Amino acid sequence: MIFEIVKSAGIAHKSYFIGSNGTAAVIDPRRDCDIYIEIAEQNNMEIDYIFETHRNEDYTIGSIELKEIVGADIFHGNGIKFAYGNYVSERDKFQIGSLVLEIIETPGHTDESISIIVKDKNVSDDVYMIFTGDSLFAGEIGRCDLYGESKKKINAEKMYLSVFKKILSLGDNVIVCPAHGSGSICGAEIREQELTTVGYEKKTNTLLQKDKHEFIEVKVKEKLYTPPYFKKMEINNQEGPNLICKLPYLKPLRMHEVKELMAKDAQVIDVRDPTAFAGGHIPKTLNIWKDGLPAYAGWFLNYDEPIIIIDDNNSNIDELRRHMVRLGYDNIYGYLSGGFPVWFKCSGDFETVKTWSVHDLLPNMGKDSLFLLDVRKEDDWIKEHIEGSHNIYIGQLKDELENVPKDKHVVVSCDTGYKASIGTSILKKNGYKNVTNILGSMMSWKKAGYPIIKG
Repeated sequence: MIFEIVKSAGIAHKSYFIGSNGTAAVIDPRRDCDIYIEIAEQNNMEIDYIFETHRNEDYTIGSIELKEIVGADIFHGNGIKFAYGNYVSERDKFQIGSLVLEIIETPGHTDESISIIVKDKNVSDDVYMIFTGDSLFAGEIGRCDLYGESKKKINAEKMYLSVFKKILSLGDNVIVCPAHGSGSICGAEIREQELTTVGYEKKTNTLLQKDKHEFIEVKVKEKLYTPPYFKKMEINNQEGPNLICKLPYLKPLRMHEVKELMAKDAQVIDVRDPTAFAGGHIPKTLNIWKDGLPAYAGWFLNYDEPIIIIDDNNSNIDELRRHMVRLGYDNIYGYLSGGFPVWFKCSGDFETVKTWSVHDLLPNMGKDSLFLLDVRKEDDWIKEHIEGSHNIYIGQLKDELENVPKDKHVVVSCDTGYKASIGTSILKKNGYKNVTNILGSMMSWKKAGYPIIKG
């Protein structure tokens, strides 16, 4: 038996390759699907089956792309209509060498959500592992709010039955393989843990220690953010995205070309760290640091205007291209050839962002001229925050600028200063002149022993 986890950084997505005796299946493949072909070739295996545990919301599925290359059949649940692939139902079985993959329907996250049981008949008739999609994670249960507030209770009830009656009944030793890890927006508090088991979750997952009424109440009250790009992903994954066949070519752009494209409303993303962006950046550019791009690009970028990348030495172009393709951004166009150093060496205009340490912030607290903006998630702000701070989540900032005064010194804080840098770039793009990033933000504030308000 061959089993491999394929992780996609930033969105904390996990897909799986499983095979036996020359035959394999891929579960929830990502769009840049060359990795699965590499695994198959390395192990002399043919990919015969592609399974989708649900219509994913946070990335563009790679099923159609992989099918085009290897000719495998695609299978997904029958709770909604797909424009491609085949439907499966409860107890459908698939043979892969000595392995038997069996479908169980586990709605709650979405109507068509399925989980896939694995048995190795060469060893035992007992269930060995289960691919749970977005139903059961390490330390968490999938979100139930994707169909709106009015459907949360119904979906929470479905989720309870799916998890408690179907998954947990399989046996404590069953290995649980979820579709996401820590940091995913598809669950509130997913643990940083590669795999888990049914028994371990029973003991450690607090939601599994609640009765039905308590479980439903928690899920109904749960507040999670829904980035606008989810709508595009749902369309892509239900109707099928465009085939790309290979990763897009990104054009190395000269300085004058970048200027011309910016004049035509191109989207320009500076992927450098906050300190580099603060030291100098092209005016009107958005700063999302490289590792944060997959998590935050979907809040701010559209799928129409071309996307241009600004970096220092452009050593991360392939990684950035993959991030964007997974999010369905086929409009990624190019990058500034030579990076930001070319811009200032050629006398291009640039701006800076003021930075403060927490020691600079402390003596300025309480001044009428200062507006302290905390761009962390609301739940994190409620748990602990600096007295006098105002909370607007970074993903919602551009739509709530009326709540940020332009006539004050806006000081932006987050966890460590990275999301705060996104915030300062949004403010600068929208005409705010006096903005400052608190480097280290809440982490540094607490380590300095300065006072916090706890919720």
